[in-house]
Order: sequence, then C-alpha cells, then structure tokens
Amino acid sequence: MINIINESNNPYFNLALEEYALKNLNLGDDMLILWINEPTVVIGRNQNTIEEINSKYIKEHNINVVRRMSGGGAVYHDFGNVNYTFITSSEGDSANNFRKFTQPVIDLLSDLGVKAEFSGRNDITIDGKKVSGTAQYYLKDRMLHHGAILFHTNLDILKDVLNVKLDKIESKGIKSVRSRVANVYDYLPNKMSPVEFKEALSNFILSSSDKNKEYNLTDEDLAAINKMKDEKYNTWEWVYGESPNFDLQKSKRYAGGSLDIRLDIQNGSIKECKIFGDFFGKKDKSELENLLTGTNFKEDSVRNVLNSANFEDYFYGITIEDFIDCMFFE
Repeated sequence: MINIINESNNPYFNLALEEYALKNLNLGDDMLILWINEPTVVIGRNQNTIEEINSKYIKEHNINVVRRMSGGGAVYHDFGNVNYTFITSSEGDSANNFRKFTQPVIDLLSDLGVKAEFSGRNDITIDGKKVSGTAQYYLKDRMLHHGAILFHTNLDILKDVLNVKLDKIESKGIKSVRSRVANVYDYLPNKMSPVEFKEALSNFILSSSDKNKEYNLTDEDLAAINKMKDEKYNTWEWVYGESPNFDLQKSKRYAGGSLDIRLDIQNGSIKECKIFGDFFGKKDKSELENLLTGTNFKEDSVRNVLNSANFEDYFYGITIEDFIDCMFFE
C-alpha cells in the first residue's frame, strides 16, 4: 500500500487529485489518500446540483460546491470530516465490495472503543445512525473507492446546507436519501482531533499491509492536478452544467406583485422560460423570456441579461434582486 501524502483542504484540488491518481499514477501497488476538506457540499456524479443544495445558505456562508466522479448522494464536508480514498485493481474481490473497504474503519473504531457496523449497501453506522457513506468509480481495470467519515462535523450546518424543497423541481437526477446521522467523536471514550483521527486511520491501514511507503507528489504531478482543478472541478460547467435536465418552477410575492418563473433546463442552460404573475409592466414579458432563453442557469449570467434589458420596463415594483431571489433561492 502506498500512501499519497496530501495536506490540502481545497475540495477542488482533492477531487482532481483522486482523478489524476486513478488515471495517471502507476506506482506498482494499491494507493491510499487521506484528506480533509474545508466547508463543502460534494455532489454525486448523476445528481442535479440545484436539487441537492440550499443555494441561499451556500451563498451566504461561502460554502464550496463540487461534483465528484462517483455516483451516490450529496454529502457535506468540513474540517471535522475525514475522507479516505483507495485506488486499486478492479479485479478479484474489490469490485462492488463496499464492506472490504469500510472494514478498516470499523476495525479502527473498535480499537478506539466504538462499536460500528456495516449497514445497507455502503454505510457505516453507530447505534443505527450513519457516520460514514462510501462510493466507487471504475476506469478500465482500476477502481476508486472513497468514503466520508462524520468525525466532528457541524451537523446543524449539514442539515441546513442540504435542506432544499424538492416539490418545485422535476428532475431525472438521482436524489439523495437523508439519513439520521451522528459524529464518531461523540462516541469516543478518549477524545481526539480530526487530524489525529486521520493519522490514526492512516497508521492503522498501512500497518495491515506487508509493505507500505509514502509518495510525495512531484512538481509535475501538482501542475497537472491544479490544471484539472482549474479547468474541470472548479468550473460552473462541471458543477452545475453537468446536472441532468430538469424543469423548475419558483414563485414568490414581492411589493410589486407575484412572480412565477418556470424553466426548462437542458445541459445547464435555459431551454425555455415562462414568467407568470400579477405584476404590471410597460413591455411584453415575452421579450424578456426570449432574452433569457439560451442563457446558462447561473446567477451571474442571468443578472447580466437582466441588467442589459431595461428590466424596469417589464416589472413595476419588482427589482432585479427580487427576480434573482425568486429564480435561484428558496
């Protein structure tokens, strides 16, 4: 087992590192990466980002949003969350064997005095509460298995950041299943920090390997990873544009009347826009609908269109900020 040393807390870098290691690092043995992210929502590969996150809370609290390569549901990471990645051959007993890769975590917790169990398809639970979820991704003859451990995560923020009303969104994306969750920290007889737990997990996993060593990323590795971070993981096109097609209806009342915005989103762009409500305006709203058609479903892109369109001619008493609030936030 080869431990790839990684001290980054940047979620875009860390997910780019996973993909880079899977595709480009052939070190002659299985690989392990351990990492801790700053506050971030990580979206599953097949999910609709808008459907999974509380956009207003995300913006107000400056929380990152990133899409991963693997499937499964949305999860919240912060400095109290410990993540691990195994990269190995997809041959033998590794494929779809979630228990194999969660067992070291369960065994370590047992050594620390915590009784944890493998549950369902891919979870670890304590007292019936989920403390870890895992996912897998395959590329040719290689496989990536990664898991997120709720060690000392702010569960109040987790609840708020993933709290989104689903009744106005019709999507073909895979929806997250909300579970009762808990922190490992609360069950530990002897408390430790997330960083200390990360080190304990690293030592525990590596001690079970006949031979193990560390790998320090080279300047060439870092340049390639940062390029992938900037050109893929930290882009609107990947995080939002890769969402499955969906229909969205949002409605709110403002001083100038009610707004009811209905959108058909395809490939991250507004394919069709309809605006209803009891507002008054000088110009026909269909002109604004046509201007918005073809625009990326992105706050900055929509705002640019509204700023260039003599917005006040379409709505009396409703501002651009009101319109943005209705379209993008709860």
